[in-house]
Amino acid sequence: MAAGITSLRFQVERLVGSTRDDTMRVRFIERARIGSTRRLCLRIDWPQGSLPLFFFLHADGTWHLFPPEQSRPEMGVIHKAT
Repeated sequence: MAAGITSLRFQVERLVGSTRDDTMRVRFIERARIGSTRRLCLRIDWPQGSLPLFFFLHADGTWHLFPPEQSRPEMGVIHKAT
């Protein structure tokens, strides 16, 4: 995947179009205590009001509006060839 497609700026511009840097502010960045999930909140200010957007960094390095799926414990059976 191209680096530009995985960037946070690309994802924001894809959703809301091109924004000037002075209208977009990072509100907070958070890292989950369990796992390495990162969450970021951007606030985009427009004359009509402000729009907060939450993004989550996935394991493959891409930013998305939805959180990554939580890894769960798994059990399996190993079949031995006879």
